[in-house]
Amino acid sequence: MEVLLKYTGQSLGHYLLAIVGVVLALFAVARLMSEKRQPGNTVAWLLAILLIPWVGVPLYLLFGGRKLRRLAERKSRLYPVRLGLASDVTSTVKEPTAQIAVSNGAGPPVGGNTVHLLTTGEEAFAVLEEQIRAARHSIHITTFILARDEVGKRLIRLLAERARHGVKVRLLLDAVGCMFSSYGFCNPLRAAGGEVQRFMPVFPFFASRSSANLRNHRKIAVFDQQIAMVGGHNLAREYMGPTPIRKRWRDFGAVITGPAAGLLNEVFLADWAFASGQSPDALHRDALPDALPRAGTSEVQVVASGPDVAGDALYEAILSMIQEAAHSIWIVTPYFIPDEVLLRSLMVKARTGCEVTLILPARSNHPVTDFARRYYVRELQRAGVRVRLYGPGMMHSKAMIVDDRIGLLGSANFDLRSLFVNFEIGVLLYSESDVRTMKAWAVGLLAHCRQSRLLRPKKRRIIGNVAEELSRLLAPLL
Repeated sequence: MEVLLKYTGQSLGHYLLAIVGVVLALFAVARLMSEKRQPGNTVAWLLAILLIPWVGVPLYLLFGGRKLRRLAERKSRLYPVRLGLASDVTSTVKEPTAQIAVSNGAGPPVGGNTVHLLTTGEEAFAVLEEQIRAARHSIHITTFILARDEVGKRLIRLLAERARHGVKVRLLLDAVGCMFSSYGFCNPLRAAGGEVQRFMPVFPFFASRSSANLRNHRKIAVFDQQIAMVGGHNLAREYMGPTPIRKRWRDFGAVITGPAAGLLNEVFLADWAFASGQSPDALHRDALPDALPRAGTSEVQVVASGPDVAGDALYEAILSMIQEAAHSIWIVTPYFIPDEVLLRSLMVKARTGCEVTLILPARSNHPVTDFARRYYVRELQRAGVRVRLYGPGMMHSKAMIVDDRIGLLGSANFDLRSLFVNFEIGVLLYSESDVRTMKAWAVGLLAHCRQSRLLRPKKRRIIGNVAEELSRLLAPLL
């Protein structure tokens, strides 16, 4: 009798576990299908949920979210009218790429800016230090990585010094990228009166502002709301520093002075309000009055993209740039994992005679993405795309130039995570002089590049080919 009861109890337990598993799987599938995902991404998660639900469902709940609908609904659009910049809106707003970005929640292009490109880590660090020392009212910095190295320590000391002198210092750190530097490492800044917030902690899972998947990959620094730095540089010795080092990565960014700096500050304040729980209205009341004077003639469009924006602004802007290209497309990116639409668009442009140049690191810091990109690189080469591999050393630059007419820079990589999951920031440049300066920088990279020879799979390298196929299969989840 005891054996029968024990067997019956075990069967009942297994039955209940099966029911719970089915319910969780149905819940996860319903949520998955309600999100606007790329087909490959949807299929990858669907297979994981249905074939191995006890693994796939928890992983999806932990890593699978893509949009924060409530945040996207209540987050204000970055219209210049909000900042009193209506007079700075230029005729470039009629440009198809500009219209696409606006329709996805970005503000239109604004004039009255100066743009200075940052092409070395030493220059980026020098400008960052100079602007921190020169700030008189506020310093707003958001970064994905703050390292516990000599660069991170030096910046924390400097920020603490400015906070002690009465400057409002706010430092926003991604909870995953700054996992080991967002607590005690930043205490000197807190003790000096500065504020530090962690963006999207992983734990607890049930908190409204927690996620292991939705990372803030934006890199923005705004000083007195008038000068802003934006690009790919994290706050670590690999990316920047006072003196050159052999293993420093090649990165790219810009210093923007003028009304566009105020729009970048708006992005920061929205992220800060979300992470800190502070009132956006209170943050704006603390702002400088009339702090957005014209500083030059450059036309700039600020494009925020991610879970806090209803559409996919950067993705659609990039797609528009490709489709509108008449003569040339240059793409510089450390990681290249496009979706099928972007891949086919580039192939079609190359086959119609458009010069398409893709610059990648010969070997990135993420080997799995290097395997995943091989298929896409081969397909592009067969279509006539010129692929160049940068090296030695890691190239972390992110840029796109079309027809010497439009330039794009910022924090986003040319991969599915940046374009569809991460919080990212992009800056579109429409002034001819700025775009030509970007093009000259990109052309200069070729001196450090070699031609890619990945024209066909290597038949005898079974392990390498299997790794490539597995990486490509997992690419939507990378």
